[in-house]
Amino acid sequence: MIEMELVGVRVELPASAPIVLLRESSDRGLFLPIFVGSAEATSIALAMDKVEAPRPMTHDLLVSVLQSLDAELQRVVVTEIREKTFFAELHIRDSRGQRKISCRPSDAIAIALRLETPICVVDEVLQQAGYHIPDDEDGGHEEHVLAEFRDFLDEVTPDDFLGDSK
Repeated sequence: MIEMELVGVRVELPASAPIVLLRESSDRGLFLPIFVGSAEATSIALAMDKVEAPRPMTHDLLVSVLQSLDAELQRVVVTEIREKTFFAELHIRDSRGQRKISCRPSDAIAIALRLETPICVVDEVLQQAGYHIPDDEDGGHEEHVLAEFRDFLDEVTPDDFLGDSK
């Protein structure tokens, strides 16, 4: 199991499909892109920027439930990729012991960010779906990828995704 860092969320053009990009914390530095839904991308982006929505979003609700049950999210793990679909687990400990709860990686990441919990990936998944971003002499390519993510995050506001739920 390998700990990952969340680089950011961006929209892949021309399909306008949101992607979460994780980077391996070790020296190997593999990147793992995961396509996610727009609501989950928004939730992740808001959590990255520490923005609180006027009303709790679904991931905020789950965090509140875990806390009210005195359950600790120890880590989230991307466990598998099957037919281009990623699978994940929440690793939770409470008074009854430890358990693993299956979930989508996007939900796991959104919750992990809110609880400042490690995001991990099973090595086999990283071997299968991870990739290297070639180093430029001055490191400019990686900076370009990060700049694209920052541009997307700069344009996102909570009002863009709240809808008419008042």
